[in-house]
Amino acid sequence: MTTTAWLTVLTTTDSEEKAHSLAQGAVEARLAACVQISAPVTSVYHWRNAIETTEEWQLLFRTTAERYDELEAHLQEAHDYETPEIIAIPVLRGSARYLAWVSAETAPVTSL
Repeated sequence: MTTTAWLTVLTTTDSEEKAHSLAQGAVEARLAACVQISAPVTSVYHWRNAIETTEEWQLLFRTTAERYDELEAHLQEAHDYETPEIIAIPVLRGSARYLAWVSAETAPVTSL
């Protein structure tokens, strides 16, 4: 498996307010350089032996592979779904300036 330096991480939630809260928390913690919120989307899925149809807000987090584990843990803690969708998609190519910005914005803060 090839590891890339940058990722787009996807999750969904059931309200615009929750989407903004998840996005704000990840950016404030420097676990994502930015988050795009798309809404509404319709999700159709199996849950507890039934087919569900739900209106959700989709979030796309831009981060680095180095910060993924912390971002996933943050989303698991902040999310109110029992089993939130958290999927990391590798960024194979991108603008060098943009990817440098993502790296800079998500770099762990070090104290002197």
